[in-house]
Amino acid sequence: MAFSIRLTEEERKLASSYARLHGISLGEAFKEALFERIEDEYDLQLAEEALNDYVASGYKSTPIEEFWEELDRE
Repeated sequence: MAFSIRLTEEERKLASSYARLHGISLGEAFKEALFERIEDEYDLQLAEEALNDYVASGYKSTPIEEFWEELDRE
């Protein structure tokens, strides 16, 4: 699937510079950036859901010092 986007001259120069810096085509640079953004937003959504589940469950975290003390006893 192909698509086109409109860039200002400044945006085009920046994007082209980024692609050259990484040794990839301009199209590949945009593709990588798009999927990295999608993955980041997906990870953020999963983290928010996990936090909401954790809070809703009523569980409380245990201070790391307690874990260290427990390990020292064994």
